[in-house]
Amino acid sequence: MSKDYRPSPLAQVSQVTEGDEAVLTFVRDLKHPPAKVWRALADPNEQREWMPFVADRVLDTEGPARLEMTDTDDGLESDAEVVRSEPGRLLSYRWGDDLLTWELAAIDGGTRLTLRHRTRLPGEIASFAAGWHICLDVAERFLDGRPIGRIVGMAAMDHGWPTLNAAYRTRLGLDPHG
Repeated sequence: MSKDYRPSPLAQVSQVTEGDEAVLTFVRDLKHPPAKVWRALADPNEQREWMPFVADRVLDTEGPARLEMTDTDDGLESDAEVVRSEPGRLLSYRWGDDLLTWELAAIDGGTRLTLRHRTRLPGEIASFAAGWHICLDVAERFLDGRPIGRIVGMAAMDHGWPTLNAAYRTRLGLDPHG
């Protein structure tokens, strides 16, 4: 199914470095209403279709959660914590040392999704942008009713990740050969 996948055009991205941390801001417009996009973000049954992990619960309330990685067969788990949840509008959770904040805003014809990915790995910002780009392409197909299956981990290498990584490095003003 994913053999027909081709990456969409680059998203709007920026980065801010704050000490030993960096924040990637990744903005993408989706042609689906915020409630539908919210379900894809918060519901494990929908996360399974496009995210690099699946939560052990619906992420609609604050508190602890476990995230199981979907990029390998061993299902490595990590602790997470939802620090803020406003269903249909905002979801913020810790994933290891990283903080992911997803904001949804209704726009004409759909939702503007803004992801802020705070990390202690500033050298990986473009890598994260490339990964989220592919994940959100897959999410959009899933939301369209045309699922192609997750493209995460090493599988992303065969689906445009290296080219996206280089392009995001350039867009973010980083050495393209990093």
